[in-house]
Amino acid sequence: MTHWIIAPIILPAFFAPFIVLAARYHIGIQRVFSVVGVAALIAIAAGLVWQTSDGTIVLYKLGDWAAPFGIVLVGDRLSTMMVLLTAVLALFVLLYAIGSGWDDRGRHFHPLFQFQLMGIMGAFLTGDLFNLFVFFEVLLIASYGLMIHAGGNARLRAGVQYVLFNLIGSTLFLFALGSIYAESGTLNMADLANRMQMVPPEETVGIRVAAVLLLLVFAIKAAVVPLHFWLPSSYAEAPAPVAALFAIMTKVGAYAIIRVYTMIFPPDLEVTSGLHDLWLQPAALLSLGIGMVGVLAAKKLDRLVAFSVIGSMGMVMIAISLFNAAGIAAALYYIVHSTFAGAALFLISDLVRTGRGNQILTLQGPMAGTALTAGLFFAGAIAMSGLPPLSGFLGKLLVLEAAYETDLVVWVWAVVLTSSLISILGFARAGSLLFWKAHGDEAPTDVSTEASRPSVLSYVATGGLITLLALTTVFAGQVHGYATSIAGQLFDPQPYISTVLDTPGKLSKPTEDH
Repeated sequence: MTHWIIAPIILPAFFAPFIVLAARYHIGIQRVFSVVGVAALIAIAAGLVWQTSDGTIVLYKLGDWAAPFGIVLVGDRLSTMMVLLTAVLALFVLLYAIGSGWDDRGRHFHPLFQFQLMGIMGAFLTGDLFNLFVFFEVLLIASYGLMIHAGGNARLRAGVQYVLFNLIGSTLFLFALGSIYAESGTLNMADLANRMQMVPPEETVGIRVAAVLLLLVFAIKAAVVPLHFWLPSSYAEAPAPVAALFAIMTKVGAYAIIRVYTMIFPPDLEVTSGLHDLWLQPAALLSLGIGMVGVLAAKKLDRLVAFSVIGSMGMVMIAISLFNAAGIAAALYYIVHSTFAGAALFLISDLVRTGRGNQILTLQGPMAGTALTAGLFFAGAIAMSGLPPLSGFLGKLLVLEAAYETDLVVWVWAVVLTSSLISILGFARAGSLLFWKAHGDEAPTDVSTEASRPSVLSYVATGGLITLLALTTVFAGQVHGYATSIAGQLFDPQPYISTVLDTPGKLSKPTEDH
């Protein structure tokens, strides 16, 4: 049993109280420890990805209690990739928060940031549904604190809406867990995967209700239409680095759907047959369409980016809802792309606010740092809209290819291509008002008194995310190949189940990728 797998949870859980107790009034010391902690997370996450890259399943038994009775953490290709993605994103977001001074505009930013990372890492690594609920609650508490960081009535209202909507999700989650435990006597994912195969057809009512409730809960976290209402205001009103970190939060919901509905309730399971295509696929198509219409209609840049996140999650959920290996691989590639693209755009929107004094999409005078900000916006808009040559274009091609052999091919292609055109128009309109027309003859010449030039570190952090998008494009073959190996492991869950339950005669390492 390796102890490294618990480090991504323990490390931020240690740094958060340490920063509060030892460096509460010293922002410089807080920044150092926070950056060091995130850098250590990246190193540990990279090691875990390397360890699981050949198909090895890494298991940690808390208190050395065996599953399904004890709490277990499980690392496979999917969970370790998501942990590494979170850690890399966190570093650039943290650098931006330091460079822009957002971390010093309120209290306890860095401890809350560390607790947020703890919740995200735990959600990706846990091996049972109850602890997934626990880590969801850690996420909720920390994210609310981060969302209202630096105060303000609008931010407080958005934070209350965010908490109330997610508390509804938490309540549904508890109902689902109660139903599953009443029917099966366990909440361990591997154990549930075995027991669901043995449920008699006449005793499936409770399980079906629980499966639907879980899908609703995860859809709330993933901001899938019609459960997306909390996201636009919450993300738009949150401080920019917080909104950028929240780019991974919707992916927690997508991860949970992938994990639960390929292992516990797979597509071929009679108990939950029809659940995936009757609700998830239409909702995903609507999410993509509504998100991109919101991009075109937005009157402020931060809300435009928030709606683009909804649209990108629609694209991810379209791929997931196919529930085949090609679809899951395409979804995972698009998750990596959209996480970096969404985070970069939230930071760019803050660069605009800093250089312009506001984010209202109306004709105003030139902003400070126009050239750099415009270049970053141009790259981010290309990526999120899915134009060549960046990774968004390749991700959409993968989704379209995965849907080609399905019954929904006409709908998927029509919605994806139409929404792409709408998003291009929306981003082009915003970019024209912010950068091009601002230098025209009709533009006002006065500059807002609240405008200032963004810091160098802010540009470095934002440029780093754009660079990651470029690398995702350059190494698209390798990234998609790894995503394909993850999909193969997901649709062959027996090694995972055997490792967690310590089943005799089973291998913890598959002999080949599928």
